[in-house]
Amino acid sequence: MQSPKTLARIAGLFYLTLVVLPLFAQAVRTSIVVPGNAAATAGNIRASAALFRLSFVSDLTASVSFILTAMALYLLLKHVNPLVAAAMVVFVVASVAEGSLNGLNQYTALTIATSDVYTHTFGKAGADALTLLFADMQNNGSRLGAIFFGPWLVPLGYLVIRSGYFPKVLGVLLIIGCFGYLATLYVTFLAPNAPSAISTLLILVGGIPEILFMGWLLVKGVRVPAGTVPLAPASAVGQSVVDR
Repeated sequence: MQSPKTLARIAGLFYLTLVVLPLFAQAVRTSIVVPGNAAATAGNIRASAALFRLSFVSDLTASVSFILTAMALYLLLKHVNPLVAAAMVVFVVASVAEGSLNGLNQYTALTIATSDVYTHTFGKAGADALTLLFADMQNNGSRLGAIFFGPWLVPLGYLVIRSGYFPKVLGVLLIIGCFGYLATLYVTFLAPNAPSAISTLLILVGGIPEILFMGWLLVKGVRVPAGTVPLAPASAVGQSVVDR
């Protein structure tokens, strides 16, 4: 039998990976991609190809961590409302699919920048322009991903509020975080000339609740009333479905 505290800590560890790896990957891309400068971007990618590859792999690893985080939280919280818990997982799977497909843009930028085939075909200026194009597509795709990784916080927040395992304020903050991410998406595409400080503030509105929740999972785990029966492991859940 798997205890709620153990599941919470497992979810917290996966959540930590989910936070750290994308931050590293984005920091690498920010240091390499020069907005509006194709030659500099392509040159930086060629000079730091190994680091650029590492950022790509970090994003893929984070995608796996996202699914594992959702699975652990599903097992922890499905007793509150199985349909809501399932909706949470659906949003996560959709987000991972979109993010993994978007990663192809980064890998394509890397391939064009480091392969002589494209330079011979399009010329250096043409190949550099294509490199920047795909790097920009990756960046825009990451922003579009908010349409999925924002809404997953709504069912999660609801489950946190109703579970009794966590302070209700954490659930409220997670739901608010969803709208922070979505607002960032719409501001980016509907008001591209808006001050960057607005997008930064909205990202913080989305990100801070997640960090607080992750920290609670790692440090506090869950508040389990005395006499609570431990949750069944995933294998037992699967077997019960088969038995039906």
